[in-house]
Amino acid sequence: MDLVMLVIAFGGGLFGALIGALPAFIFTGITGLIGVAVIAAGGTIDILGTVAFGPFFGPHISFAGGVAAAAFAHRKGNLEAGGNILKPLASLSDPIVLIVGGGFGVLGYLVNFLYADILALPTDTIAMTVITSAIVARLAFGRTGIMGKCENEKRVLFPGFSQIWFLAVIGAGSGALAAYYSVTTGLVVLGFCVSATSLIFTQMGHGVPATHHMTLIAALAASVTGNIWVGILFGAIAAIIGEVVQRTFNSYCDSHIDPPAFAIFTCAFVILLFL
Repeated sequence: MDLVMLVIAFGGGLFGALIGALPAFIFTGITGLIGVAVIAAGGTIDILGTVAFGPFFGPHISFAGGVAAAAFAHRKGNLEAGGNILKPLASLSDPIVLIVGGGFGVLGYLVNFLYADILALPTDTIAMTVITSAIVARLAFGRTGIMGKCENEKRVLFPGFSQIWFLAVIGAGSGALAAYYSVTTGLVVLGFCVSATSLIFTQMGHGVPATHHMTLIAALAASVTGNIWVGILFGAIAAIIGEVVQRTFNSYCDSHIDPPAFAIFTCAFVILLFL
């Protein structure tokens, strides 16, 4: 870690705010697929580590910067919904909003350095940093508290059986694909990058769900155990955890705390520590 990397991280967070948190994450998927192709072709340039998961499009930097900037813009009254991660914040013409995104890019770089390099936590430290950054942003800029405020209706934190069944099906199905290619190719992030890229259709307004937590966790579990069936199981578990987190921390609120990131770092912790 040095001053140059902190400056680059500032740029990454600012750029994430500039184009919007979700578009920045979609670029994580796109550049990740490019990085996977480079690896498969025997290339030596680390696009995957230095671009897709580095200070340019690393979710702990660019996505987290966009999330925090949106929360700040909402607090200022410039953005209708603080949890709007689709909107490019350049449209607000407010340099302070972009600077906040850059500041949270630096925060993400430092926190991930703490988690990964100093503490060596047995989890996906990038996902854990995304959650940490989002909590800091909510406490700093939000008015609804960590779990949001639900005053006029009964809050349901756990999905019903039919939705659990649906989540388990899509988690197991997408997880099966990621688990298979993780075991057969050794590319654990392949499914994740495909899932992240698929969110371009969500950005366009189509109802495509987030599946990157399902595919990454399934691939990781299969890679660690060498068992595709374990990967499929964890894909389904990650899908259900993501929904519970959505209802618990990302509803009735005025900023975004990312459910897939929460599912990724908690499941990764279990996989890396106990499997």
